[in-house]
Amino acid sequence: MSKKTYSIFGAGASGLYTAWRLLDGKSKDKNNKKAIVKGDVIELYDWGQYDFSKKYSGTRAPGARVCTWHYQDDKDNSYLELGGMRYSYWDGSPMGAGHRVVTETIERLDLEKFSVPFNESADPLMSLRAKNMYISDVNSNQPAPYNAANYGADSPPDDGFTTIQAVAITQDSGPTTRREWCKFYEEGKINIETPETSIFKKGDKLKEIGYWNLGYDRLGQEGFSYLSDGNGYSSNVVNSNSAQSFNVNDEFTPGTEYKTLVKGFSSLFDALFDKVVELAAKNEVTFDYHPNTRLRSILDTKKGIHFTTATRKAPDKLFESKTCDAAFLAMPRSAIELVAQATRYSDKEGLDVLNHEKVQLYLESVMMEPSYKVGMFFDQPWWRDTPEGGPKYPAKLTSYFLTQEGIGKLKSQKFPAKYLAAIEKAEKPFVIIGTSYNDKASFIDAVERQTEERLTLKEQNQLLAVAELDTIGPSITDMPIRQVVYFGDNARNKKGKKIYGILASYDDIQYTTFWKPLELGPNAKRKIPESRDTQPLEGPRAATPVMIKMLRQQLAALHFGPQADYSAVPEPLETKYMDWSLPPFNAGYHAYKSHYNLGDVQRKIRKPSQLIPGKDSDIFIVGETYSNDQAWVEGAFCTAESVLNDFFGIAPIIDETHYPFICPE
Repeated sequence: MSKKTYSIFGAGASGLYTAWRLLDGKSKDKNNKKAIVKGDVIELYDWGQYDFSKKYSGTRAPGARVCTWHYQDDKDNSYLELGGMRYSYWDGSPMGAGHRVVTETIERLDLEKFSVPFNESADPLMSLRAKNMYISDVNSNQPAPYNAANYGADSPPDDGFTTIQAVAITQDSGPTTRREWCKFYEEGKINIETPETSIFKKGDKLKEIGYWNLGYDRLGQEGFSYLSDGNGYSSNVVNSNSAQSFNVNDEFTPGTEYKTLVKGFSSLFDALFDKVVELAAKNEVTFDYHPNTRLRSILDTKKGIHFTTATRKAPDKLFESKTCDAAFLAMPRSAIELVAQATRYSDKEGLDVLNHEKVQLYLESVMMEPSYKVGMFFDQPWWRDTPEGGPKYPAKLTSYFLTQEGIGKLKSQKFPAKYLAAIEKAEKPFVIIGTSYNDKASFIDAVERQTEERLTLKEQNQLLAVAELDTIGPSITDMPIRQVVYFGDNARNKKGKKIYGILASYDDIQYTTFWKPLELGPNAKRKIPESRDTQPLEGPRAATPVMIKMLRQQLAALHFGPQADYSAVPEPLETKYMDWSLPPFNAGYHAYKSHYNLGDVQRKIRKPSQLIPGKDSDIFIVGETYSNDQAWVEGAFCTAESVLNDFFGIAPIIDETHYPFICPE
């Protein structure tokens, strides 16, 4: 048997996962001719050069749109996430929520011991239209500063999501499983009678309606502005496919259990790369890593998949011409479009898969959403209440959240069984398990109401210890910083001086352009065209003094009040940013457009020759862009897993009975 060469283009989440599963996965069939065996070759091409290890060093932490940044670039120091930050934990149960493939991968790589909670505050601080308040402050006596219809400003901003979704689903009805959501994407429709003044009517399919259009129709301009400003993510309210947006916005509801890794989220990809190197050597498979090399063009020819590469120094010029047996494009839409452009003008004979009209139609099924993150390190947690004092509006970073796992711990501690039974039997609207409480008093009160007994001091302390969560915020504002996430002192080395980190600006869509002129500051000319500025590959870039002052001014308004001076916020020790709107990603995340069958896009675009009548080409697209979990590492892993299961005979990494990796037929 002649040796096979599988070429993977992109060393981010989906690229590394593909390499790992090709080497580690078990075949469904003993005679699987597509399985990687002794003597075969796996090539991994990387436009950048990630810092995987001492042997494979680079310019930034690995993970593509995940990028952990340590203070002074020392991995023993405190860190921030300037890209993807976390995953939704899955408890392993057949019907449990969460990111199953990421959770399983972390367990298989023996990283579970480094997994820690990364949860959101139950009572975040908001500063909207120069009014500072906590979510718990918003009521009919203290409405948010919006003239929203139907008393919308008397409730938290996220209630707007519920109002929009009520056209088709309620708390007690609608899709809950992954399969049900996939069906909803295609069949979901407005099922309530709407007034004559409404634009959209009963029976209208949600996949044909833009989410911004529907939100404006349901909430009006002021109500929609409150939702847009107050939820923190502009990307959650863009004009994406409404059916899918219902599910996306459900992910950010209170009660979702998030986790990250104590070494930083990029450490997941260090571990994946190390495992690929280890397994390749063990299985006697050649692993060729090509950093600073991008895919330039690709065709399917009689001799195999023909591709050309270019170097990072000369990204448009032909570097090498090669062939492989299968090609995995582990890259987002923008990078794929660059490959399609060069392929379009190739003189070589062969099938140009990427430029076929139906393939182009499906490639354009997603919108690209720019994102921008700025991190700052300080020598004090000035945003918190401390014995020495604190800001007028401190971040509330402690809440109480009891899980089923917590119930198990309390049982082992001999907590009264009758109390635990009462807690577990609590029904809506008095459910305790999975409900976030802002403070000790409200949490204890809820438990005592359910048990109809006063808890002893010992019982209170047991309960509080199990349920206490140190959260990350965020604080939310309509100022250009948009969201602030509090990482604090998370250094692995606890002996040195404490350093406290915050994600000082976490913004997207239109707000990203606010920061671009500040990257250079006064008396400076732009020397590199944005189309050639590959800063996301190089790593976090130091902020200018003028950008730092602008950040301090907005942080001061958020935490000390709208009239506060920038000097209320101390000078940071270090400030860096990542602009994800730049090449080669040109987006922080993606969202499906309306007027597409999302399931068909997911199934067909991963092997785009399926869209060309009579053609069968082993060119594959993997990554989060066309996944069922856009903007998450889970999406990248799931598309890769589905390709390997369906086209390479590899058995699924987990049971997919209740969790299809992509939407099934």
